[in-house]
Amino acid sequence: MTIARIIALSSTLILAACSAPRNTTADLSEQPCGDNPRCVSTQDNREEFELASFILTPNATIDQIAQVALSFHRSELADKRDDYLRIEYTSEIFGYIDDMELKIKDGRLIVRSEARIGYYDFKVNRDRVEAFRAKLIETGLVIANP
Repeated sequence: MTIARIIALSSTLILAACSAPRNTTADLSEQPCGDNPRCVSTQDNREEFELASFILTPNATIDQIAQVALSFHRSELADKRDDYLRIEYTSEIFGYIDDMELKIKDGRLIVRSEARIGYYDFKVNRDRVEAFRAKLIETGLVIANP
């Protein structure tokens, strides 16, 4: 094993060991993102974190939304309540977990997606959420260009 691989593996293990586990009972869907650029939200109006609104069609249900969210690779339903979902997405290489929280409220879908560890997520969450939006529009659950 080369020195570079040992250093990379050691660094990854140290970062993972130092990360705080997520409080899996907390609903953070309506909270703005923190200061690290590893999160996006419909509830945050700062440019680097902000997502455009998701306007639901009148008959959209949380179960239909869950089906779309779980159609992405390496996704798992972590929590489901009346009009709330938390989906965990696990990265293929290092197994990092991102949490996407979804809540139906007043005809809109509140969306918050955040990497659990690290400072920057290389726009993985934003890209996933926009792909999710496209699938919701395609399935007729969200109105395109509200």
